[in-house]
Amino acid sequence: MVLLTLQNVTKAFGLNVILSDVSLTLKEGQRLGLVGVNGSGKSTLLKIIAGEMPSDSGEVSLVRGARTGLLTQQADITSDLTVVEELSRVFDPLKRLEEKLRALEAQMAEHHDDPSLLDALSSEYTRLTERFEREGGYEWPSRIQGVLAGLGFSKERQYQPASLLSGGEKTRLCLARILLMQPELLMLDEPTNHLDLAATQWLEDTLRKYKGTVIVISHDRYFLNAVCDCMAELSMTRLTQYSGNYDAFMQQRQMNLERQMKEYLMQQKEIARQQAIIERYRMYNREKSIRAAESREKRLEKIELIEKPVDEQRVRFSFEARRRTGEDVLMARGLSKGFDGRTLFKNFNLHLRAGDRVAVIGPNGIGKTTLLRILVKELPPDTGDVRYGANVDVGYYDQHQAGLTMSKTVMDELWDDFPRMEPDEVRSVLALFLFMGDDVFQKIETLSGGERGRVALAKLMLRKDNLLLLDEPTNHLDMDSREVLEGALDGFTGTILTVSHDRYFINRIANRVIEMSPEGVTEYLGNYDDYLEKKRLMEAGAEEAAAGGKTRTQLDKEKRLERLKRESKKALKARVQQLEQEIADAEALVERLEASMGDAEVYSNPDKAAAAARDHREAQERLEALYEEWTDTAALAEESGE
Repeated sequence: MVLLTLQNVTKAFGLNVILSDVSLTLKEGQRLGLVGVNGSGKSTLLKIIAGEMPSDSGEVSLVRGARTGLLTQQADITSDLTVVEELSRVFDPLKRLEEKLRALEAQMAEHHDDPSLLDALSSEYTRLTERFEREGGYEWPSRIQGVLAGLGFSKERQYQPASLLSGGEKTRLCLARILLMQPELLMLDEPTNHLDLAATQWLEDTLRKYKGTVIVISHDRYFLNAVCDCMAELSMTRLTQYSGNYDAFMQQRQMNLERQMKEYLMQQKEIARQQAIIERYRMYNREKSIRAAESREKRLEKIELIEKPVDEQRVRFSFEARRRTGEDVLMARGLSKGFDGRTLFKNFNLHLRAGDRVAVIGPNGIGKTTLLRILVKELPPDTGDVRYGANVDVGYYDQHQAGLTMSKTVMDELWDDFPRMEPDEVRSVLALFLFMGDDVFQKIETLSGGERGRVALAKLMLRKDNLLLLDEPTNHLDMDSREVLEGALDGFTGTILTVSHDRYFINRIANRVIEMSPEGVTEYLGNYDDYLEKKRLMEAGAEEAAAGGKTRTQLDKEKRLERLKRESKKALKARVQQLEQEIADAEALVERLEASMGDAEVYSNPDKAAAAARDHREAQERLEALYEEWTDTAALAEESGE
């Protein structure tokens, strides 16, 4: 069933046309990735769909009754409620429904001696109870805890005023709120911007299971591959829709571009041929040939011209090394670093050999950028040492572009570092990075993050170093620029060490992954997908016992069965009866806990709500364990021949 339809939507701000005749169709359950260069109108389109901004023309049709939810890049959290209280507001309708149930309970107790009224009240109570359960009335406190844990909120932060959160934390809180609302159409604008890898993976899993329809704007290509089953690109004010994930979209886009260029060239060739024939007829200067020329001209005028396909401007550059290194490029031994009594990492060892491509990953604050600064000798380590091999030239890309002089123009920033270049050469290099004409005279301080990144990459390219240390090199770059950067690094003959959260980038570049965590440093051979697979196997192996490769759960069950088999039939039957009583008690406890979770005194108190949710989960787990033991014990009692 079609959930959303856009027909010929147009939007302009003054003379600047953002969207032209945009059309889109989305079915229920589809997950659309919306991409395009910065400023192409992606966020504007989502606001139009959400009804937050009017279009100039065209229609937006949404299935009747369908709710929309839009996560923007600007958080709107201003209240003094705690994080948990802010999220619990999502469930205000359920709280009001519960108040009705409590009121009905009071009425039924008051009118217990009036059968007809009691029947009516009981019927209404049953209907509302079923609705309360269906809409998750008993589950919402645990749902809040699950979302907060998934998005990386610590227990301490959950009970602090939301207004005191950082900008990134407020954005995460807005994301948590919209996920709990579960609108039929969920629209997310750069949802992974303030998430670490663990939270991003949790969000991917959540969106894959999401029951509604999703539109997501993201520069995270790995995320788009994992979540999306269709794509749409905004380019030159037009929107084109594709089936499949990001990789499929890139293939289809390239094929479309090649096909359109072929059709354009064929038409241009045919037009040139017809014009040559017309010119030849006119040269004869006879009445018959002139009529033939005029006839062909009229047919030529009626041809619907194919526009020359234009691929939006892309950065074009490559990295070269001016000389070769020895086999050993960089050796670091026993590195440790801490600040203000807090240790970031310790006993870090690294050996880079010529041609290595190593990616360093880990949670925010673990010290990845600090490590790079130690390796380029901007910071001293607390312990350990760093040595370079023979003929090593180090190039460092700083994600904050601290090496740029804010007061300089783009032109001077390059020219001052490479004074032997002619002005035309400097301008030619800057043109590769899309600084054209008067753009080269802009001050660095006026540039966007992406533009500063391009200046830093231009300087790095000109240095021709053979060891590149890159700190989040894809930050602020649009998707096409990221693709070009990866292509440039693919052809680089030197050695690369990069810190990155961009999993797609790591997959293309790395042949080793180093994970930094509070527990220490672990190295994995291969790219990011290889790292994930090895992590999965290691976690599975940790749950296996040494004997037979069986999981701990399987071994525990086998031990219990062996113990039960040694019991007499009488003892087994006694145990069955005991288990039945324990099950009855456990069921009663689960019911009491579910009822308490609906008590206003509990759900209005964050500490009590969290404790109740935890007790309910533990009681449910115990009940399931008792069911399983009863099944095994009863079966053995039947089999026993005593």
